[in-house]
Amino acid sequence: MALAEVSRTCLLTVRVLQAHRLPSKDLVTPSDCYVTLWLPTACSHRLQTRTVKNSSSPIWNQSFHFRIHRQLKNVVELKVFDQDLVTGDDPILSVLFDAGTLRAGEFRRESFSLRPQGEGCLEVEFRLQSLADRAEQLVSNGILVARELSCLHVQLEETGDQKRSERRVQLVVPGSCEGPQEAPVGTGSFHFHCPACWEQELRIHLQDAPEEQLKVPLSALPSGQLVRLVFPTSQVLASQRRKQGAPDESGTEKRRRAGVRWPDLVLLQPPPPGFRRLSCLSWDYRPKELAVRLGFEPCAEEQAFLSMRKQVVAAALKQALQLDGDLQEDEIPVVAVMATGGGIRAMTSLYGQLAALKELGLLDCVSYITGASGSTWALANLYEDPEWSQKDLAGPTELLKTQVTKSKLGVLAPTQLQRYQQELAERARLGYPSCFTNLWALINEALLHDEPHDHKLSDQREALSHGQNPLPIYCALNTKGQSLTTFEFGEWCEFTPYEVGLPKYGAFIPSELFGSEFFMGRLMKRLPESRICFLEGIWSNLYAANLQDSLYWASEPSQFWDRWARNQASRDKEQVPLLKVEEPPSTAGRIAEFFTDLLTWRPLAQATHNFLRGFHFHQDYFQHPHFSTWKATTLDGLPNQLTPAEPHLCLLDVGYLINTSCPPLLQPTRDVDLILSLDYNLHGAFQQLQLLDRFCQKQGIPFPPISPSPEEQLRPRECHAFSDPSNPGAPAVLHFPLVSDSFREYSAPGVRRTPEEAASGEVNLSPSDSPYHYTKVTYSPQDVDKLLHLTHYNVCNNREQLLEALRQAVQRRRQRRAQ
Repeated sequence: MALAEVSRTCLLTVRVLQAHRLPSKDLVTPSDCYVTLWLPTACSHRLQTRTVKNSSSPIWNQSFHFRIHRQLKNVVELKVFDQDLVTGDDPILSVLFDAGTLRAGEFRRESFSLRPQGEGCLEVEFRLQSLADRAEQLVSNGILVARELSCLHVQLEETGDQKRSERRVQLVVPGSCEGPQEAPVGTGSFHFHCPACWEQELRIHLQDAPEEQLKVPLSALPSGQLVRLVFPTSQVLASQRRKQGAPDESGTEKRRRAGVRWPDLVLLQPPPPGFRRLSCLSWDYRPKELAVRLGFEPCAEEQAFLSMRKQVVAAALKQALQLDGDLQEDEIPVVAVMATGGGIRAMTSLYGQLAALKELGLLDCVSYITGASGSTWALANLYEDPEWSQKDLAGPTELLKTQVTKSKLGVLAPTQLQRYQQELAERARLGYPSCFTNLWALINEALLHDEPHDHKLSDQREALSHGQNPLPIYCALNTKGQSLTTFEFGEWCEFTPYEVGLPKYGAFIPSELFGSEFFMGRLMKRLPESRICFLEGIWSNLYAANLQDSLYWASEPSQFWDRWARNQASRDKEQVPLLKVEEPPSTAGRIAEFFTDLLTWRPLAQATHNFLRGFHFHQDYFQHPHFSTWKATTLDGLPNQLTPAEPHLCLLDVGYLINTSCPPLLQPTRDVDLILSLDYNLHGAFQQLQLLDRFCQKQGIPFPPISPSPEEQLRPRECHAFSDPSNPGAPAVLHFPLVSDSFREYSAPGVRRTPEEAASGEVNLSPSDSPYHYTKVTYSPQDVDKLLHLTHYNVCNNREQLLEALRQAVQRRRQRRAQ
C-alpha cells in the first residue's frame, strides 16, 4: 500500500574542482574539457561547466546547487568530455555518486581515478545542507515515489497591428510532461506539468523572430493568480542601447542578449508600442490524485472477485472430491491454469484442454487462467461471452476450427490494407505512438476473425461480475528498445480485466487507461481504450525481438540461460552503486559496441505510453523485499536508467525469455496452491518449466524443483506432478506437456482404437516438420481435429491425478488452518 509522507528539502552543492592528467583523444592538441552533471530527481536537464581549452589538467572551480529530498534515491552522474567541433565530443570519464551517502551538514571531497594506478582523476566536492523552506508531500510504496505536481496555463496574445494568423510560437518548460508545444499565437491555451519543487522557467520562442526569446522564472509568478506580462522586442532593446551610446552588437552577442529574463520584464497595461504581452496563470500546485495504484496486493476488484469465486470453487470441489461437508472459506485452495505460448497451436490446444476440464467438472475449481502469446488468443475469444465456462464449449470450438482452417490470403488484400491504414492513422491522430506492432495486431485479428471485433479488455469484467469464470491474466515482457537483450533486461508485465501493471515496481493502472499518457502517477491525457486485438499484438509480439534474442533461441536456449544464471549469481549480491567510475571504450571497444548495438537493436519495436514515466525511486528501493524478488536485469542498481525514465514501454512476447505465463501466479499475495501447467512447446517437454525453476531459484521465489528422470526426459508422459513438501510457500505443479503417448492406441480413456482409427492417433509433433509449427497460420481440418482430440484426451486420461492433486491442495489448506 502506498503511504504519504511530508519531506523537507536539502541543498546539495556539487563543486567541480579540477582534473589531473586527463588523456587526450586528439593526438595533436591537448584536451578541451568540460564536465556535465545530471541529477534527474532535482533537475530536468544536464548542467555543464565551462570548457577549459588546451589543458590535460583543467581547473573549473564551479559550483552547482540541487534541491533534493533524502527520501529519494539521488544519484548524481558526472561526465567529462573532450570538446570536438568536428566529430562530436569524446567521453573521457563517467562517474555515478549516491548523494544518500552524505549526512546533513557533511562536506566531502572525492577524487575519482580514471585508472586503477591513479593516473588521471577528477576532483569534486559535495556538501549537503538542510533547508527550512516549504515541505513536499511524497507518496511511495517503498520502491516508487510520486511527487507533488504544479501546473502552468499560458495564453499568448499579440498587441498592435501584428498579423496573428502568420505568427507562430513555441513554448517550453524543460522537464515538463508535455515537452515543447507549438501553435499560432492566440489559438488556445498551453498547459505544462512539472514537479513542484523544481526551479523551472518558461521559455518562449517567436519563430518569425528567432533572435527573440523570453525566459520567465516560474518562482517569480504569484501563485494562483492571473498576471499579464509584457516584454520588449529585440528592436526596442537595440533602440535603448543606441540611445545609451552602446556599440553595435555582433550577431552572436545579439542572440545571447535576446534571451530576456525576469528583471527585463515590464508589468504594464496596456503595453506600449514595440512590446508583446503574455497572459499566464501562475505556477500553481495541483493536488491531483494518483491514477497509478502503488501497492503489491491484488486490487480491490480482484479481491472481491476471489471472494465470489470461492463459493463456486467450493461447490465444484465438494462434488468432484465427493466431500461429506462444505469446505470452510480458509479450506478452499487457489487453483490456476497456466498456458504457454505457441501460436495457433497453443490457441487450439487450450480449447481442447479447457473442454476436457469442463467435461470432468473441474473447470469451476479454477480461480485463475494465465496465458502468453498464442494462448491469449483463445482466452480473448472465450471471454467475449460472459458465461463461457458455464456453457458447452462445442460452439466456440467449431468457430475456432472455421477460423484456423480458412485461407489467410485475404488478410493482405488491398481493401484490407486500406482499412489497416485508416485505423492506424486514426490511432496516430488520437495520440497513440506509431509502431509496427499496431499493424501486426490488425493482421493478426484478420487471421483469427472475419470482421473486426470491438471487444476491449475492460469488457471482460462482465465475465467476472459474479465469479462465474476464472480470472484471466495475460502476460508480456517489458524490455529495452536498444542496447540490451531480454536476457539482460526483461520485466514481467501483467494484464487483467481490472488492471495492467509491472509487479516488480508495484505499479498498476485500470485496464481501460492502458495506452493513455501519465506523468508522476497522474493521468495527463486519456486516450480511448484500444480494441483487444492491439493487446493481442503486444502479447504475441515476436517482431520486437532483436537479432541477438533470435540467435539465442535459434541455438540451444539452455546454454544461454546458464550464462544468464551465472551472471545473476553475482548480481544478487550487488547493491546500488554508491560510487561507480566508468572509462569510455577504446577503439576496439567502440567497434565491439557498434556490433552489440547492431545485434540488440529492435527494428520493429513496440511502443506504448509509459504509465511509470516521471516516477522517482525511494532511497531504499533496492532493498525492498518485493523489488529484490523480481530484480533480474543489468540496470536494477542504476535507478536513472530504469523504466520510469523511459517515455515508452517496449512490450513483447514472453517467449523470448521464458515461454511461460506463470510469474503472476507466483506473487505471494495470490497464494496459489496448485498450478495446472499446460505446455505447448514442440522442443523439450520440460525445458521451459525447468528454465522457470532456475529463474525462481535465483530470485528466491518459492517453486517446486523440476527434476524429471532420464526416462521421463526421453519419453515424457501426459502428466507429471512436482511438489516441494519442505517449502510450504511453493505451489504444487501438475504438468501437461504436448505429447502423443497413449493417444496412439486409445481414442478415449479406456477405449482402444480400431485398425480403421489408427491414422487418427498419429499426431506429428516433430519440432522440424510438424504441421503445428508456430509459422503455420492455416491448419487442415484433419490436423485441427487431431490436436483438439489429443489435448482433450491427455487431460481426461489423467482424471485421477487431477483429483489427487486437488485433494492434496485441500489438505494443504487444512493443515495451514490447523497451525
